[in-house]
Amino acid sequence: MSNKVVVFGGSGYLGSYVSDCLSLKGYDVTIFDLKESQYIQPNQKMVEGDILDLEKVKNVAKDQDYVYNFAGMADLDSSTTQPIETIKLNLEGTLNILQACKDEDVKRFVFASSIYVYSNKGGFYRCSKQAAEIYIEEFQQRYNVDFTILRYGTLYGPRANENNSAYRYIKQALEDKKIRVAGDGEEIREYIHVRDAAELSVKVLNDEFKNGHYIITGHHPMRLKDLLGTLTEMLKDKVKIEYKPGTNPHHYSMTPYSYIPKIGKKLTSNCYTDLGQGLLECLEQFSDK
Repeated sequence: MSNKVVVFGGSGYLGSYVSDCLSLKGYDVTIFDLKESQYIQPNQKMVEGDILDLEKVKNVAKDQDYVYNFAGMADLDSSTTQPIETIKLNLEGTLNILQACKDEDVKRFVFASSIYVYSNKGGFYRCSKQAAEIYIEEFQQRYNVDFTILRYGTLYGPRANENNSAYRYIKQALEDKKIRVAGDGEEIREYIHVRDAAELSVKVLNDEFKNGHYIITGHHPMRLKDLLGTLTEMLKDKVKIEYKPGTNPHHYSMTPYSYIPKIGKKLTSNCYTDLGQGLLECLEQFSDK
C-alpha cells in the first residue's frame, strides 16, 4: 500500500514540483490549497481550502503518513508591508497543520523554511519562519511530532511568477529589453533549479533526515551580475541592464550560513540542472504563453 502524503500549498511553485515528484515515486498525493492546481496529475487528489481553517486542515490530514507545508506568505516584499497577514499565514497556519499532525499521528511534518532564518535580513518574513521553526521543535519535544525543516535558497525554473526574481528579470528582458536591478549586481546567490529542489525535498522522507534541519541551495555561488550576463548572451546581447544604487534592506547580499537558529546541513545531489539549461527552460515558459 502506498504511503499517503498531503501537500499544503501544493498548487504553488515549489509545492507543485514536489507533488509531481512524490507521485512519480509512488506516493498517494493529496494537494491542499486555496485553488485547484493547474499542474495536478490524474493520480493526485485536490482539496480546496485555507490553512487557517483548523477543522478542514484536520480533515485532510486524517490517515496521512506525511505532511508537507509550502503554504503561506512566500514573497518577502509583500510580507514587509503585511506583517499581520504574514504571521497569520506563516505561523498560525503552520500551527494548525502541526496540531493536525499531532492529532492524526502523522509520521513526519516537512516544513518549507528559508535561508533567511540565518540572516538579520528578511524582515517580517524571516521572523515568521524563525518563529515557526521554534514551534515545530517544541511540538517534537512535547508531543513527538517528528519533523524535517528545509531552508531553501534562491529557486528558479518554469512555473514561477512575479514573486520570483529570475522570472522578473527574464520577463523584463523579453518585454522591455531592459533589466532593472536594485543594487550593483555583486550580490551572491546559490541558484538551484526548482526541479532539483523538489527532488531533494522528497529525498528527506528517508529516516536519516528525521528531526533535522537542512539547507537546499545551488552548488556554486554566483554573482547576480554573472547570471544576468549569461541571460543577455542567450538573448544575443539585445538587453540592457540598469543597476540602481543601494539595495533592498530586507534582502541579503550573500547567502548566509550562520545565525541564531540551529545549524542545518546542506543537502546536495549528484544530478542537478545546469544553469544555462535551466534558463533556457525559463525562456521557453514565456514562448509557450
